[in-house]
Amino acid sequence: MGCGTRPICPLQSPQDVNGGRQRGLRKGKSNRRRKAPLFCRRTMVSPNLNRALTNTRFSDLNPALSDPVLDALKEGGFDYCTPVQAATIPLLCGYKDVAVDAATGSGETLAFVVPLVEILRRVSPAPKPQQVLGIIISPTRELSSQIYHVAKLFIATLSNLKSLLLVGGGDVKADVKKIEEDGANLLIGTPSRLHDIMERVDDLDFRNLEVLILDEADRLLDMGFQKQLNAIISRLPKLRRTGLFSATQTEAVQELAKAGLRNPVRAEVRAEMKSLGDLGSSQHSASSKTPSGLHLEYFECEADKKPSELVDLLVKNKSRKTIIYFMTCACVDYWGVVLPQLSVLKGLSLISLHGKMKQNAREKALAKFTSLTSGVLLCTDVDARGLDILGVDYIVQYDPPQDPNVFIHRVGRTARLGRQGHGIVFYYLREEAYVEFLRIRRVPLEERKSIDDAPDVVSQIRSVARKDRDVMEKGHHCSFIFRNYICYELAIDYFRWKEFEVGKLGMGFGLLQLPSMPEVKHHSLSTEGFIPVEDLKLGEIKFKY
Repeated sequence: MGCGTRPICPLQSPQDVNGGRQRGLRKGKSNRRRKAPLFCRRTMVSPNLNRALTNTRFSDLNPALSDPVLDALKEGGFDYCTPVQAATIPLLCGYKDVAVDAATGSGETLAFVVPLVEILRRVSPAPKPQQVLGIIISPTRELSSQIYHVAKLFIATLSNLKSLLLVGGGDVKADVKKIEEDGANLLIGTPSRLHDIMERVDDLDFRNLEVLILDEADRLLDMGFQKQLNAIISRLPKLRRTGLFSATQTEAVQELAKAGLRNPVRAEVRAEMKSLGDLGSSQHSASSKTPSGLHLEYFECEADKKPSELVDLLVKNKSRKTIIYFMTCACVDYWGVVLPQLSVLKGLSLISLHGKMKQNAREKALAKFTSLTSGVLLCTDVDARGLDILGVDYIVQYDPPQDPNVFIHRVGRTARLGRQGHGIVFYYLREEAYVEFLRIRRVPLEERKSIDDAPDVVSQIRSVARKDRDVMEKGHHCSFIFRNYICYELAIDYFRWKEFEVGKLGMGFGLLQLPSMPEVKHHSLSTEGFIPVEDLKLGEIKFKY
């Protein structure tokens, strides 16, 4: 099937749109417009099964893009549009608010950067130094930084327009000083730092803001930025263009769209993908939120076998570029110390990335992994969210996400823009309800069978812990954090923790002794499977370095 769009009403001219709104504002209450539905029009794009690009060139878009932007696209190696770009750029350039529902890795950054630059190009006269014309908000420092560097290629085509990256991890006073001395017309950053700057700098003028972009809107809300977003939006003029981009359409995202968008067009971009359905039935085509070139698997195993299966997977894919997702920063810390010390993983580049690392350390870790042709990044879903890291082949979800919607975002780091990719999620036994739930949500998973050749690494992990107090303490800290996770999951139907064997869970962490857990007694959780370490004297274990 080729790429096409469902017909929508012709776009009004900028004069018609703005003029109509202004006339509506001047009329009295008796002429108040009836409440319109949230999404007044919808454009649906269904790309070919294994095709990331449409037949539409950027030079074919209507309204036409300016020559400087087309030159910048050509310089960046962009000739043809992805489906989300073909659907969204004309809408934003045509002065429409848009709510974009697209799979991750579909080229959404250019889908809002290009029209934003085109809209700012039309602004006359030239903006004053502290007159803000555009804002792009994303959930993490790394994603904001990536957007900023992509945007710089196109911002360079605009004379007298200054952009500024505003993220945490640095001195906010330095950001304030830069704005006061140099000004800023385009702000790109995270909600907390943007809101902080808006509170600190009185001279910033938002009255003529042209464009607001909310990227990864669902994650912005999941991470608790609702208050900051509301405060930011309340400071902005209503007569602006707003683009909301999200891979999942939750109720919270719908509410944000109602508050921040005016009669938006919803651009819904889906890939046709094979769905497994019932294992005994023939395969059929289904609309999926996951990339079309992605092969997804799930693997069920006992908790004490989990690290061995992970290591076996890494050994068999040493030549690939892999991202492993863990539930907490503590888990990233722990496995980031343990895995490099296993003999079978010697020579494999293992890089840790989590939110409690210092900003410069995070940037160095990300830059190092990006530059590799093969290697492993250990992270949480927050830290690698939305990043377009070149050449990622494999996504391993060592810990399943608490929110199934996060599953979609995690696997979106591979199979980007038509490339092939693989993903696997590890489940403990008796979590089959979660797999079925994902299938209902149009995320098809194929079961991966164990071939019983994974070498046991738990004994090696415990041996490492007995020789290095840092490993031992990180393991126990990780288990305490994971205990809180267990308590949380007791209330979730997908994970039936009452049937879990906590003893085997402790073995899966390579613990030397089980920590005190009141939940074990309260919920009658089993400690069977944990093998105590003989002659253990914790006080005598010293730091290796």
